[in-house]
Amino acid sequence: MNRPTKEAAKQHLTAARDAAKERLQRPKENIFKRIAIILSHRLLLTLLLIGLQVAAVVAAILIWSQYFVRFYFICIGASLLAVLYILNKRSHPDYKIAWILPILSFPLFGGMLYLLFGGNSPTKRSLRRMEGLENLSNSALSITEPLTEDMLEGNLEAENQSRYIYKTSSCPPYAYTETEYLGDGERYYKRLLEELEKAEHYIFLQYFIIKEGVMWDTILDILIRKAAQGVDVRVLYDDVGCMFTLPRGYARRLKKYGIECAVFNPFVPVVSLRLNNRDHRKICVIDGHTGFTGGLNLSDEYINQWKRFGHWKDSGILLHGEAVWSLTAVFLACWDYTRGIEENLDAYLPRRHHAPEFQVDGVVQPYTSNPGSESTGAGVYMHLINRAKKYLYITTPYLVIDNAMTRALCDAAQSGVDVRIITPHIPDKRYVFELTRAHYVPLLEAGVKIYEYTPGFIHAKNFAVDDEYGVVGTVNLDYRSLYLHYECGVWMYRSAAVKDIRDDFLDTQQQCQQVALEEATRLGWLKRLYRSVLRVLAPLM
Repeated sequence: MNRPTKEAAKQHLTAARDAAKERLQRPKENIFKRIAIILSHRLLLTLLLIGLQVAAVVAAILIWSQYFVRFYFICIGASLLAVLYILNKRSHPDYKIAWILPILSFPLFGGMLYLLFGGNSPTKRSLRRMEGLENLSNSALSITEPLTEDMLEGNLEAENQSRYIYKTSSCPPYAYTETEYLGDGERYYKRLLEELEKAEHYIFLQYFIIKEGVMWDTILDILIRKAAQGVDVRVLYDDVGCMFTLPRGYARRLKKYGIECAVFNPFVPVVSLRLNNRDHRKICVIDGHTGFTGGLNLSDEYINQWKRFGHWKDSGILLHGEAVWSLTAVFLACWDYTRGIEENLDAYLPRRHHAPEFQVDGVVQPYTSNPGSESTGAGVYMHLINRAKKYLYITTPYLVIDNAMTRALCDAAQSGVDVRIITPHIPDKRYVFELTRAHYVPLLEAGVKIYEYTPGFIHAKNFAVDDEYGVVGTVNLDYRSLYLHYECGVWMYRSAAVKDIRDDFLDTQQQCQQVALEEATRLGWLKRLYRSVLRVLAPLM
């Protein structure tokens, strides 16, 4: 990799700081400038290209209108074949219903729409390329001793959960890993900057959203300086997630700073859009022994430098120790997949001498969740719900759950488990907010307690169970996150962070208003109808 000279790095740092100051002091853009920015944005060009393709299809239909009867029966046949295919496909039942209803309602074009937009999982070729993760994760066994039943204290339920995660995500459990729960964006940001400054060998960043501003500019300053010192710095971001937050050609700009950059699943302007499978992970790995993940992207609203929806409440987890290797493996697998390369792992494996530096802090097991009907993220959550005995505390920005998870939460509450859920009071997306509230009634009727975070928007994705289990990660409780996105999380058993997650939940609950069943059921017929339609179509949104 080409490294910048110290003088060049200094110039880039000065320019970056000046740009950050300018952004903070810049007056609001006038309406004409905003219009110019919108007109020049690549999304507009993309929409125009898609519009031309749709127009071409319509023109072809009009040209062949003289054969309407034949065309009609061909379309009906295609729709029936699409329905049969959907029914026999290994996908989620809600996803099947969400497609079958519009296909049968509009049989003339329903089948065609499914062929164009119905893909809900990567191609077999893509999956084969991503299978490199299994090899990367299995190599972790060379740096850690296999966990024994003693480490899980003979808890069969914990063993089963851990075994499930390993079988479905190829990420093993670890013992020598210290956990630090970060209960807000400001704390996460502070600790991230502190740990980045300590980097000596490599820094890997993988985020759904990166946006220029106070947070990213400060991080970029450190990355430029570290790259000039010879640290291997890589940035991987999702193209759709950053479509409106980074300028065109941003990867090339980072390259000039000595930072390697890759863009996941670039947005392609064709009518057969297969854009469902986004990289929603948020990972930072430093030297193979320090890692961050959680709900935070690298943008100013996550640290409340920019107030979008009131106070933004988020969370993350900091790991020190052996378990960080799984996060490293996840990054390298996605990097190699995106770049179309295969790397030698020897340069990135933390050495065995790291292990004595870290204390045993329960069992820590990072995991991944990939697109498809077999979702590790959903499986982890269902395991925790079904095995809760005393309490189950959930924090989520979106409560768009299927019938199976709804039933599991209701069963837990009716069995005497103290089930509590915190959701936002100020939404980031209005229709998702309505969907979330549409799921309140059956839960409330079963005894689940639901609280809305009144200061603003809560983006944390946490589970705390019985002072024993905890999860912090990127997986939301909605279909898109559970079944369509690439996600990650950290499962913990009797780690110090578990009680911190519990305490943060109880502290946050004090800033919430509890939702009453009477309030949730007091709706007009129009809103009831609107929410019913949203619930059916939720998997397509």
